Amino acid sequence: MTTPEHEAVPEHEGVPEHEGVEHTSDVIIVGAGIGGLTAAAALRRAGIGVRVYERATSLRPAGSGLSVMSNAVGALASIGIDLHLDKRGQAIEVFHVLDETGGLIQEQPLKAVTDRLGVPSVCVTRGDLQAALLEEIDGVPLFLGKAATGYTVEADGASVRFDDGTVVHGHAVVGADGFNSAIRRQVAGPEESTDSGYVCWLAVVPFARPHLPAGYVGHYWGSGRRVGLIDVGQGRYYWWGTMNMPAERSRHWTGDKEEILLAYDGWADEVCDIIRETPEEAILAVPSHDRPFLEQWGEGPVTLLGDAAHPMLTSLGQGSAMAIEDAVVLSDCLEASPDDPAAAFRSYEDQRRERTRTVVAASRSVSETEQLEDPEERRQRDEGLRAADEPFLAGQLESLLRWPA
Repeated sequence: MTTPEHEAVPEHEGVPEHEGVEHTSDVIIVGAGIGGLTAAAALRRAGIGVRVYERATSLRPAGSGLSVMSNAVGALASIGIDLHLDKRGQAIEVFHVLDETGGLIQEQPLKAVTDRLGVPSVCVTRGDLQAALLEEIDGVPLFLGKAATGYTVEADGASVRFDDGTVVHGHAVVGADGFNSAIRRQVAGPEESTDSGYVCWLAVVPFARPHLPAGYVGHYWGSGRRVGLIDVGQGRYYWWGTMNMPAERSRHWTGDKEEILLAYDGWADEVCDIIRETPEEAILAVPSHDRPFLEQWGEGPVTLLGDAAHPMLTSLGQGSAMAIEDAVVLSDCLEASPDDPAAAFRSYEDQRRERTRTVVAASRSVSETEQLEDPEERRQRDEGLRAADEPFLAGQLESLLRWPA
């Protein structure tokens, strides 16, 4: 299945590039995903010249959603960036964990925590977030169709090589080129990904039900499978589903919507309804995997950011938030040492390593718990969550949602 273009985000045409070696005093960002675009915005706010190079030939968003959690919103606010996501998406008002029939297991006190922090957690489509970031970096040079193949550290900066034969030399290089990062591959060497043992289905569709309040997030837990329903505003819901299956199948799932409907047969009405109402071509199937945590993120004036540095499973909804936090800390460090990017990047890495290590490990632990199939283990899991009191749950959430700085 493929993903349609749910959001009408204008194509960013990029800037023409000449053959050969080009020299610039700017920071080179490899990758125009959420992390790369946020880094460009943060560095420009800090008065640092930046260029973005993206392998795709056009910036068309995938048809899925994501959460910009309070810690990410707070990080952006700390450097004066307001993307007005509440106008593009929907702040979380209700967060329920339920069984497959819709029976309540636990109401997470997320809204109480975000109110106490004074910073919302907002659910948006990836396209809406991308559009907001592109507006924020309007005027920053953005080069498309530029797939990086590696880098070279030099006395006065670093150069990035691209698969079209061009080379760009800059003041420093930030690898924000995602899970299969070419910059990470040179830093870390050959690596295997860690498969989580399930496939993920994703889609964004118009959807509403009278009993689902504005700002609703519902996680439905079954046996080796889950569904999330998330209000992303403007009459749209982002939904995702998971199902345990062997790695070789989850990596290259080729089923159809009927298989998905069968997987959730007998589940809560809203779960079955949203899948039925989703055009088959709107459903994106992706494997769920991460990598062993990487201790060294760079060398000299080269570093990694976001999924290139610390890919994580989606169970905590913190992937985009960690990339945004990275971008803010990186810009702070480079602003403090603009003439010594190597020192700035080591400081950035030291500040980010433990925070991201904790979230990567927690995401995998939560994922394993949520995907349980054994009936007794599931019963113990659900009873344990039902018995957890609000102060305990709120404390866990606040440690995650508070912007550490």
